[in-house]
This record gives sequence, structure tokens and C-alpha cells, in this order.
Amino acid sequence: MDIHPDLAAITDEELENLLDSANRVRECYRVLEKGGLNIVGEVLKGQGTFYEMEHYPKGDVFDRETRSQYYYHAHRPDSDEHGHFHTFLRVPDEDHGGDRTMHFVAISMDAWGYPVGLFTTNRWVTDEQWHSAEQVISHLGEFEIDHASPSWPVNIWITHFVRLYRYHVAGLLEARDQAILNSGLPLGEILENRDFEVLSHCPVDLNAWQATLVRECRHRSLSLHG
Repeated sequence: MDIHPDLAAITDEELENLLDSANRVRECYRVLEKGGLNIVGEVLKGQGTFYEMEHYPKGDVFDRETRSQYYYHAHRPDSDEHGHFHTFLRVPDEDHGGDRTMHFVAISMDAWGYPVGLFTTNRWVTDEQWHSAEQVISHLGEFEIDHASPSWPVNIWITHFVRLYRYHVAGLLEARDQAILNSGLPLGEILENRDFEVLSHCPVDLNAWQATLVRECRHRSLSLHG
């Protein structure tokens, strides 16, 4: 599916923030490419043989201050992707105490280490504590990995990539909930149904999205340099 954010509903400040995130994403690519590196290669560096279903880096990446978390893995042999990142926020577990993960979105990566799509998953895929689209969307701005391990460029990239595409992610989350509603099954049943795995997805094109943001900034006579 294609997601087309309503630019008219985005404030001037938000528009400038989106463009800033696009520039930060490109800067991460620039510094990695100068060394012949890429996002996926950085995450897999020093991790040994790459196995399907294993989390990389081992133990995941977690920022204790922001409670943001991510990992990379692969388990979709029939797709065109090399693997994907899962992004989360740790939230209190109201039923059992402690905390559980709130899944934001997965980022599909190609064999060259660049993003090609976004998708949402059913609850059983990531063993998350289920939250409605409305609940997840209200937390999207909180995702941030603000430390240097295992790779500073990767952490900056994933933080700003989620920010850059947060309106796309919101649309995917709403489509996810609609797919669940359309199934006609009780919520508890559908969330554990192995026939329902990827519930919504869309391609991403950094060049196209950034160009759209630049055009809108120029239309509003906003600064392109902050």
C-alpha cells in the first residue's frame, strides 16, 4: 500500500523537523559510505555468522533513559529484503508489573544495507504488549537511541528514520488496526493467529519523500537550513 501524509495538516515547525531528520539520515549514509560501510553491516559487525531469527546485535540495543529499543534480524526468505529492524518503546505492563515492549514499526532493508519499506506486525510476532494504533501513535515522538553502542551512525540513523517517516508509520498503524477489525475475529484470537503476520506495509523512497518536503517548505517560504 502507499501512504501519502497530509502535508496541509503538518505545522511549519514539524515540516522543518522532518526535513532536518532527512538531512540527518543522509549524513549517516555519507559518513558510513566514506568507509565503504552501510547500516546493516554496522549492526552485524563482530557478531559472527548471520543466522535467521537471531537478534543483532545480541541482546538488542536499548536506551535506558528513553526506554527505546531495536534489533535487526531476518525470517522472511520469500521476500526481497535482506532483513529488518524492529523498533520498540518499553512501557509499563499494567497486568503483570515490570515492563513490556510496544512495537512501533519494522524497517525492511535490502542486500546493500538500505531501507526499502516499512511494515507492522501482529502481536505474536514480537511478543509485545498489544496497544491500539491511537496509543502507539501518541508515543512515536519518544523513540530515540541516544548513545554510541553498537554504532553511533546507526543509532542516529534509526532515531531520525522513525521521525522522518512517523506520519507513514501512523498510517500503517491505522491500517493494521483496520485489518484486524476486517478479519471479523475476536481481538484475543486474531492477535495469536499465525496466519496473520504482516498486517500493513508500504515502500519507502528517501529521495522522493525528501523532495516532497523541500517543495512544501519552499511553497511555505520556510528555511531549508534550520
